[in-house]
Amino acid sequence: MNRSTDPNVASRLEALRPHFGKWEVIKDMIDQLVDLMLNFRQSGHPGGSRSKVYPMVITALSGVMRWDIRHPEKRFADRFVLVGGHVNPLVYATLAVLNEAMRVKYRQTGDPRYLIANEKERALYWEDLLTLRRRGGLPGHAEMAGKTLFFKFNTGPSGHGSPAAAGQALALKLAGAPEVKVIAFEGDGGLTPGAIHETMNSAWGLGLHNLYYVVDWNDFGIDDHRISEVVYGTPDDWFGSHGWRTFGALNGEDWEEITHAMLQMFYGDNPDGVPSCTWIKTRKGRGYGKYDNVSHGAPHSPMDCEAFWECKMPFAEKYGVEFEGFGQPAPPTYEEQRAQTAKNMQIVLSVLHRDQALIDYIADTLADLGDSVPEMVPNFRLFRKTKANPWKDERLYDYENYPPQMYVAPGTKIPNRAALGAWGAWVNAFGYEHYGRPLFIAMSADLAESTNIAGFAKKWGNFPGWGWYNRKTNPDGALLPQEITEFANAGISVGMVTVNFADDPWNEWDGFCAASSTYGSFAYLKYGPMRLFSQLAQDCPLKLGKVLWVAGHSGPETAEDSRTHFGIFSPGVGQLFPKGHIINLHPWEYNEVPVVLAAALKQDVPIIMLHLTRPPIPIPDRAALGIESHFAAARGAYLIRPYKEGQKKMGTVIVEGTSSTLNIIKILPELDKAGLNVKIIAAISPELFAMQPKWYRDQILPEADWWDSMVITTSALRLASDWITNRVSEEYSMASDWDNRWRTGGSVDEVVDEAHLSPPWLLKGIERFAREREQRLARIRALVEAAG
Repeated sequence: MNRSTDPNVASRLEALRPHFGKWEVIKDMIDQLVDLMLNFRQSGHPGGSRSKVYPMVITALSGVMRWDIRHPEKRFADRFVLVGGHVNPLVYATLAVLNEAMRVKYRQTGDPRYLIANEKERALYWEDLLTLRRRGGLPGHAEMAGKTLFFKFNTGPSGHGSPAAAGQALALKLAGAPEVKVIAFEGDGGLTPGAIHETMNSAWGLGLHNLYYVVDWNDFGIDDHRISEVVYGTPDDWFGSHGWRTFGALNGEDWEEITHAMLQMFYGDNPDGVPSCTWIKTRKGRGYGKYDNVSHGAPHSPMDCEAFWECKMPFAEKYGVEFEGFGQPAPPTYEEQRAQTAKNMQIVLSVLHRDQALIDYIADTLADLGDSVPEMVPNFRLFRKTKANPWKDERLYDYENYPPQMYVAPGTKIPNRAALGAWGAWVNAFGYEHYGRPLFIAMSADLAESTNIAGFAKKWGNFPGWGWYNRKTNPDGALLPQEITEFANAGISVGMVTVNFADDPWNEWDGFCAASSTYGSFAYLKYGPMRLFSQLAQDCPLKLGKVLWVAGHSGPETAEDSRTHFGIFSPGVGQLFPKGHIINLHPWEYNEVPVVLAAALKQDVPIIMLHLTRPPIPIPDRAALGIESHFAAARGAYLIRPYKEGQKKMGTVIVEGTSSTLNIIKILPELDKAGLNVKIIAAISPELFAMQPKWYRDQILPEADWWDSMVITTSALRLASDWITNRVSEEYSMASDWDNRWRTGGSVDEVVDEAHLSPPWLLKGIERFAREREQRLARIRALVEAAG
């Protein structure tokens, strides 16, 4: 490749050249530890782990990454995202070697400079390699937790880590810390998912000059064909065509060439402020004895087979060591196999232990790198007005004292989605007034105005709004100019909220929350990154922010767009999480939206999914109708109509969704005329309702009433399962998929009628439910008795 004439690059290369010999030894030890842990576990990915060792060592020790192995929580340390999360043995082995040098140096000197903070919980030593892919041990793919906080996102599913890396780079840039780098490692097979291409476009459009990709170009994935047989071009084409700077090294085993390429990327001129990529031409499975696709996810088998010992011979000869059990079959018991592996790992690290100069180099380099991470950066904007944490400000969650203009008067005809825009404008104006920054960064799939998420950038009161983000003219903008990139938007969102700028990130979070939207029918396109974020939030000891996932134009009310755009089934992906990981919000009218957003945002739950609808509807006069205030929506369920005292109870109707609830309101007089004494409950959020005290839950939906209930919902019936207690209840319930068919299209009234949710259909369904109460309850009693 062409040599740089940049004197900065040349001088850095000259300074690093004397260390190439040390890096070679470190590389050899990493190779062996990768092999040994996979040999013992008989599971994992040797091919890509082996082929990426050269750039991994350079990244960790050359100074291109400013990081602190002792304190992975430092907010202004460069961040590492292993996009190809399956090659985590590479990182495990690297950390084991580096931490061993720190451990030895600390024992020799007692100098706290070499001490890993809370090492029992945070330091990954060689002993931990024995736990690979075992319960309670090192995970099979990259996870940001426990001893692997070096990883800055959970990765493994192909492409998923890419937009998260971009989101982290964006959060740093918006906060005024663009000198903090995000370094992403991936192989060429992992560059083929669509998420990567969405990220390439987005990263260029957002001007993420602090995002750096290191690509292992080895031309193989898992299957038995070359990637070049089905994918055109080279990494220069793939990244360069998206506006990125690209650099490369054709010899993936040449320290000089690889280091030079990486130094060019990190320190060369970048006048256009664009993201960068360095590719390295490698051989998948380098030095492992089996290569290319067959080395992807299959260690030598069985344990201690001939092929395994053959790839140990070069190291043994080079360093004059003898492996335990060399050339012999594996010991018969697990305990003996573990002991042998442990012994051989110690033999590998004996090469380090007997080389004091190498111990000193590694430990001093790491300590110096850690000390170089600043406590503050010069142009940090997050604290420009105050260091107070806005997320601790109770005014954010005090919906009863929001500005009066947040809510609209009864009789106003307005869609509930418009309230998202109003609340977004207020919350970011509040951020400006009191904290000098936006609190939410918003984005949509070219649907910002349509889904009203554009409100986060708009005027509120005297504040003109943050406006659209533009990498050149408005780098403070709160609304990202994203195209049709639902997956990348979700990944950028979750990546952003992993960046914690708090002084004490173990105990509080401070940074940007994220909001992203699309149609409810396309909600599934966002699930992948949200799923990984949910896992990360569960286990990561560092505090994380929150993501607002907007399923706009949900339900059958998308009407004229027809069935391709109806969010009846797809929004159900918001239920594919463990309980407590997401709050689903189904406000049926405008005034409920700010209320439920405040209530959900206050909870310690990482994901909020807001389901909104398209058509304008009249705001009910709750006082005249005897319905509880819209503030009651904060409790997740509230009373629309109680039982009539002195009359026989006929069952409880639980209603969820815009058109269904609106039409229930319309038929309230008809229910009275027909003598149907049913209690009606507005179902807003099963998660918020479950968080209420028992007295409230028993007051609104006592267990007996719940068993004597039906559900009416604009979604598919299965998505209302949190509100359905039994099969008899399900049989009487009403939903858009009542006939197990996709709805067609037409006007809102036509589609709602086809869904059997129009006033006549609702009246008919409720009357059947109420009149057949005795039969319903008798069936339930019979089932209970039959169960013994």
